[in-house]
This record gives sequence, C-alpha cells and structure tokens, in this order.
Amino acid sequence: TWGAKNLRNAIARQMKVWQNIDVDPEKEITVCCGSTEAMISTLLAVCNAGDEVVIFEPFYENYGPDSVLSGAKPKFVKLSPPREDGAEWTFDEKELRRAFAKHTKAIILNTPNNPTGKVFTRSELELIRDLCLEFDVLAITDEIYEHILYDGTEHISMASLEGMRDRTVTINGMSKTYSVTGWRVGWAVAPEKLTNAIRKVHDFLTVGAPAPLQEAGASALSLPPAYYEKLAEGYRVRRDHLMPALTAAGFKCFRPRGAYYVMTDISAFGYPDDVSFARYLVQEIGVATVPGSSFYRDPRDGAHQIRFAFCKKPETLDEASRRLTKLHARK
Repeated sequence: TWGAKNLRNAIARQMKVWQNIDVDPEKEITVCCGSTEAMISTLLAVCNAGDEVVIFEPFYENYGPDSVLSGAKPKFVKLSPPREDGAEWTFDEKELRRAFAKHTKAIILNTPNNPTGKVFTRSELELIRDLCLEFDVLAITDEIYEHILYDGTEHISMASLEGMRDRTVTINGMSKTYSVTGWRVGWAVAPEKLTNAIRKVHDFLTVGAPAPLQEAGASALSLPPAYYEKLAEGYRVRRDHLMPALTAAGFKCFRPRGAYYVMTDISAFGYPDDVSFARYLVQEIGVATVPGSSFYRDPRDGAHQIRFAFCKKPETLDEASRRLTKLHARK
C-alpha cells in the first residue's frame, strides 16, 4: 500500500542524483494519492492536539486546514512582497523566531513557493534549520515545483542540510514536473520512524495510489536531464511573455523565481478588494485569476493581490494579453 517497488526505487535514485540524499526505498518512502494526501497523512501522523505548526503566508490553501484537521494550531509568519523590481519576497527573522515555542511540532516549507514563486535561499533554509534544531521541530517540505526554476535559481532540499536528514519529511509528486495533475501520484520521504507513522495513516486514508500510474511515474523519473531543462525553459518563456502584458495593463508584478504563478498588486485599479476585482475580470474581461485573499489567514492581507497562472498554451496567453488591454488602471 505504500507504493510500487519500481517507483520507490526511482524516487530514491533521483533524490541521490538531484540532492545527494541517500534514501532507503523500502523503509523511508510512502507513495500517496498526490502530494496533497502526502501532506495530510504526514500531519495526521506527527501532530497531536495542542501542537503548533508554523506556516509562511501567503500559503497554498491546504496547509492551514490540514493543520487544524490534525489537531494542531497553525501559526503564520508573513512573507512580504518585494519593494522594488527584481527583489525577493522576504520574512522577518524575529517574527519567525517568535513563532517557535515549546508546543511547535513542525514547520511547513513550500519551495519553490505557491503562490509567490519564491525560492528559499540556502541562508534562509539554514536559519530555519537552526530553529528546528533549537526547538526540536520537524520540517515538512513541499517541493512539488523543484524543477521549475528561473534566472539561475537553485533549489535546495531541507533534508540535504546538515542536521536535518532525520527531522525532515520531503513531499513531492508527479503532477507539476510531468504535467499530470489529475493522476494523483505523490510521495513522502522521511526517516524510518516517521515513515512508519505516515504509512499507517496513508493505509487507512486512501490505501494506495493508482497502480498503473505508479509504473508510469517510475518511467518518468528516468527521463534525461534535457527534459527538465526544456520544462523550465518553456515556463520561463511563458513567464516572460505574460509579465509585460500584465505590467502594461496596470498590474504591479512580483517576479517569480520558481513555480508557474505571478502574484500581482491590483491597487492601481481602485477596487475595494481582490474578490470583486477577480469577479470583474471573469465577467467583463474574460480572464480568470485566483483572489489573493485565498492565500492568507486574514483575507484583508490579500485584498490587493491576485494570482495569475501561466501554465497555459502560448495562444491562451496571447488571448489573455489581448483581453487585458481592455483594462484601465486608475492613475
């Protein structure tokens, strides 16, 4: 129930190739119904009532509810958008330290990040590592966008850092790298003791991921390096195609270093909130987005942001760009 042997062997092989992490495919890998199930299985396995889980926000929508469902209390640490072109999303080190306490069980780290496109740097990861060691906290990393990187940015797995191999659960899957989001094949890689707990939850939650698609995953993980280079370059071209059109239409764009989303500031359009503006874009302009408030605990924090996705055909991006010319920012 915890995964086809061929797939587990391929996952272990590629973690060694990509991040120089040694993994026992028999004892340290649980194949799940997508990375989403891997996340909830992990949190249910490690959290008890009264525990706390640190989450950077804006965050992928599942992390907060998953923590609550696991009996834990989410504690949010803000990522602040870049203040100038070319800068990065940042967090306050003091705020992060305050989030760690005696009841902290885990920190969830999504890098490359959805929705911001932030890729955490080695120094940022080392700071998080030091806090995990100091407070005896687990790191649960969602690395589903690890191969979608731009501008020479490097993805670093938390488990590869000194001291973190035995306290990290690395979550990944097929959906984004191989463009098969509906297949629902993901995995959690963790030390044997944690894996035993994750496997128990997984078994009672979904039993197993689709067997034929696991075999396909084993084949996909054998693709040559050129495949991953082409994947990232294709999305870079799309990013660089969409962002000028968004800027010309009046959006302030926050340049992503990874994943395939662009977070934008919509203040120039004068709408009271992101939801009303997103509704206007759908109904009057014909372009669908995700309201920024859906990525925050307090909707007011995302009231002036919306997220665009550029994982689309070039002709779709062309049409979206054309439709956005009908927008008029309020100067």
